[in-house]
Amino acid sequence: MNWMQLTSRVQAWRDRGAELRKRGRSWRRRLALFLAVLGPGLITSNVDNDAGGISTYSLAGAQYGYALLWSLIPMTIALYVTEEMCARMAVVTGKGLSDLIREEFGFRSTFFMMAGGFFVDLFNVVAEFAGVAAAMQIFGVSKYVSVPLAALLVWVLVVRGTSKQVEKIFLIACTFYLTYLFSAILAKPQWLLAAKYVAIPSIQFDSGYLLTLTALVGTTIAPWQFFYLQAGFVEKRVGPRQYKQARADVLAGSITCMVIVFFIIVCTAATLYVSGHRNITDAADAAKALVPLAGRWASYLFAFGLLNASLFAASILPLSTAHVVCEGLGFEAGIDHKFKDAPIFYWLYTVLIVVGAGFILLPHAPLFKILILSQVGNGIWLPIVLVFMLLLINRKDLLGEHTNKFGDNLVAWTTAIAMIVLTFILLYATVFHPTALGVTPG
Repeated sequence: MNWMQLTSRVQAWRDRGAELRKRGRSWRRRLALFLAVLGPGLITSNVDNDAGGISTYSLAGAQYGYALLWSLIPMTIALYVTEEMCARMAVVTGKGLSDLIREEFGFRSTFFMMAGGFFVDLFNVVAEFAGVAAAMQIFGVSKYVSVPLAALLVWVLVVRGTSKQVEKIFLIACTFYLTYLFSAILAKPQWLLAAKYVAIPSIQFDSGYLLTLTALVGTTIAPWQFFYLQAGFVEKRVGPRQYKQARADVLAGSITCMVIVFFIIVCTAATLYVSGHRNITDAADAAKALVPLAGRWASYLFAFGLLNASLFAASILPLSTAHVVCEGLGFEAGIDHKFKDAPIFYWLYTVLIVVGAGFILLPHAPLFKILILSQVGNGIWLPIVLVFMLLLINRKDLLGEHTNKFGDNLVAWTTAIAMIVLTFILLYATVFHPTALGVTPG
């Protein structure tokens, strides 16, 4: 090798090293951008797995085994597409969903949308504190102790914390959903059989099955999440330049959410359904029933997951509702505001927590009805919100080149139409088969 060849090779090594360093910096820059935007999508999707949701998933596994697992794939697609629309509207317009509905459709439409959302969300908040009570009773703590403490904890967290502090705590809470992975492993399910039911639909045409399917969709794609997600990106000041990172955040949230749902259904299907324990009333019953079937650790992990999910959602659901009302009425909203700067926002948040927790402390409160019907209420409200979203996202004067593509519209409109059909099925089941899912008259 002569001197010229050696010099050429050394220069090639230097160029290669420079290229690798450049790629490394580019990769670190992309990662830093993603981590800066990360939060609203991951948090919003995972908080869907709240007390009412976990009860619904547990009921689905206990009563129908693996038969409803096929629904997770279309629900994942629908969840991502609908949430991505909100993320896109947030980064392009810089406004929340209620704000856009009020500006584009007027106050009357906004008022009815807000009123429906307020009452549905109130039932959801009650369901979250029911989850706190049920989970802590498994550990031997009375609801008269656990519920007031939980209400005080979530109130202080939001009222006294900043948006960055609250977001970090919420992201940590997302990791605790892994308890359901360990519960499913301890349950020793038939993984290949579960995978078969994911890939091949097993549809039944009885009222209980269809009502459970409606509740599954209603809790997985809940309308409140669209308002919270969009408000989250607006509050973080995520702009069009960070759209790719926002979309990745939504995708990560959608996938992790449905993976957890899969493990919850598999866990209860492999234990409760197989052993004949199919008449559970909520997630707490499922956790208790796991003790002789999968061991005490599986039960405790399931109960801890329920507690984490309930506290998580009890913080976020009232926030979403406060955003809906305040944006719709034009009041200041957001955690970064002080109480004196956004009194309506914080008072709404406070009232929802007090009423939600207070209802649980009443004797003979119909907790199971609230848990299930809150999810069904989500399913009824969902198509209304989706229609508003679709009308907004297809406005070129509002979104410009960021309007929906054909595929997005197809998935979103299919979801809205499917929920309308399921709602009529639900009404029929409620009138003619009121005992489905244990919901009895009175």
